[in-house]
Amino acid sequence: MVLPNPARDAGSASVGWNDARARAVLRRLFDAAVAAADPRLVLAGHLPAKPKGRCVVVGGGKSAALMAAALEAAWPDVALEGTVVTRYGHAVPTRQIEVIEASHPVPDAAGERGARRLLERVRGLSADDLVLALISGGGSALLALGAPGITLADKQAVNRALLASGATIGEMNTVRKHLSAIKGGRLAQAAVPARVVTLAISDVPGDDPAVIASGPTVPDPTTFADAREILARYGIVPAAQVAARLAASDLAAAAEETPKPGQLPHADFRLIATPMMALRAAAAAAREAGVTPLILGDALEGESREMGTVMAGLARSVRAHGEPLAAPAVLLSGGETTVTIGAGPAGQGGRNTEFLLGLALALGATPGIWAVAGDTDGIDGTEDAAGALVGPDTLARARAAGLDPRAVLAGHDSYRLFAALDDLIRTGPTLTNVNDIRAVLIAPVA
Repeated sequence: MVLPNPARDAGSASVGWNDARARAVLRRLFDAAVAAADPRLVLAGHLPAKPKGRCVVVGGGKSAALMAAALEAAWPDVALEGTVVTRYGHAVPTRQIEVIEASHPVPDAAGERGARRLLERVRGLSADDLVLALISGGGSALLALGAPGITLADKQAVNRALLASGATIGEMNTVRKHLSAIKGGRLAQAAVPARVVTLAISDVPGDDPAVIASGPTVPDPTTFADAREILARYGIVPAAQVAARLAASDLAAAAEETPKPGQLPHADFRLIATPMMALRAAAAAAREAGVTPLILGDALEGESREMGTVMAGLARSVRAHGEPLAAPAVLLSGGETTVTIGAGPAGQGGRNTEFLLGLALALGATPGIWAVAGDTDGIDGTEDAAGALVGPDTLARARAAGLDPRAVLAGHDSYRLFAALDDLIRTGPTLTNVNDIRAVLIAPVA
């Protein structure tokens, strides 16, 4: 669709704002955010000096295979070797680097084998060798090698419980690191004395290197006590062997702890794409469309439906008072909200579609407000869509289709509602991941 020319429309802000235009602008913003995190565009500028010795490539995450291909393209004259682990359906052709596909968000045996392969790759290296670690979101589940005494089934059970609890990504990864043989800096620890350079795409609030993919090459400031407290806070009772590992005596825990800050001097960490970079790209696209952007932050967390209510209030303020900015405007935010399932049955949904349904219910039929929310990896939760779009008529259309929006929200079945309205955004795997992008567009009403 060809958008109206902003310069032509200047001085007549209410001209041309209809459903088709609003949806086209929002989709353009979302696509711009995703494109900003494409490793084929950003990885080469962050590479270190080429090594004297071997160059071993390891990695894990939804973007790991595409990052590996981008590395091969950037260093065609370097003999590369190594292995990366990515999600099923996310592999791309590579010439020198092995790609293993595994399960996400709940780990499987392929991820366990892949993580073991990464550890094998980095052992026995020299100080002249370089380990390039390609890390992106999803790596926590994809690199699923348990610590001694911890089985894959143990990790799967804890993972499922954490996913349903409403725990933040940082809390989930604190527990994962203390049940793992590779996370929390252990991969870098195994590579000594080789230099380790990590190139990472951030999908976590705050871009904390220790949280991205549970920081396999990064010192870990968290402890066994932190992991125990998180499970207790969410009422999660783990298997006996998990509880025993986390409840180890002070002496045993000290021996088994992850490497702490200052203990991995041979490791260097470089962010090549972040949520804020994606939001700035979306803001630039908004300006090109004649819309004033306001970035509210790249690390917003909280319950998805409640975040929808908050954003609806801000949009109403723009509509009624021109504050914090005047329409046409778009409120941009990133981060990772949560969906707490609870004890009842749950339908099909994800945190972005749940956010949007909460937003729609809070707005009612308020005119001139549309929104998009989606995961930049192309998968909202476990479904086949990145997210969805809403507009002033979303609730009316849902009811006309025989759906009760409040009942759908209560049953965590938002995917089904947006599928029925043909309002899902389906990108397929984008092969990158800078977390969720949310955009609420407020157009002038004549």
